[in-house]
Amino acid sequence: MTAFGTLLFLLTVASLAIMTSCSSGPPDPNPNQTTIESAELFNPYPPGSYAHFTYRPYPGTMKTWKNSALLKNSTPSNTKVQINLRTQRGILLVNDQIAMDYRVSSGSADHKTPSGSYRIIEKTRSRESNTYGKIKDSEGKVINSNADIRTDTVPEGGSFVGASMPYWMRLTWDGLGMHQGKVNQRYASHGCIRTHYSAVPIVFAKTDIGTRVELID
Repeated sequence: MTAFGTLLFLLTVASLAIMTSCSSGPPDPNPNQTTIESAELFNPYPPGSYAHFTYRPYPGTMKTWKNSALLKNSTPSNTKVQINLRTQRGILLVNDQIAMDYRVSSGSADHKTPSGSYRIIEKTRSRESNTYGKIKDSEGKVINSNADIRTDTVPEGGSFVGASMPYWMRLTWDGLGMHQGKVNQRYASHGCIRTHYSAVPIVFAKTDIGTRVELID
């Protein structure tokens, strides 16, 4: 084969290789996609830092972030609470620094939690609701698990059992407060601020009558 023939053969083989590559698409897996996915999963901030905690999947995470040094130095006089009703996160501040960030559930569409500035006016370790709970019949069987005693009737011989509200921290005398409760759904309460079980004992311990609580839209 002449030099010209050899060159022509090599050019033909290269052309076929290019056509095959274009028609078959990118390799599986696509290296570019793998790189992008890895970048999305990568958290660039130091583990344990607040920036690391709030990177992803914040604010939806059920986890609680704590700054142990700040919590150790907190007192009722230098501590306050902020509840972000939009993100459904609670923040415990010590000297205006974030000491704890935790999940909450505030009022549903029918029972919206009012924003504003409040102070804790009552604290009770164990309490039951006077308004919401469940109704049992005369045999003790639950016949209404989401009862409102103001509108739902208790049958003869039956009973009303108020919903449990551990670590009750009252904000208003008409029933607004913070307490332990289920926070697996957003905007799920009857107006109170349900607080995640991993955080509420600390909030209760680090606050006192008069501690400021800000509910922010």
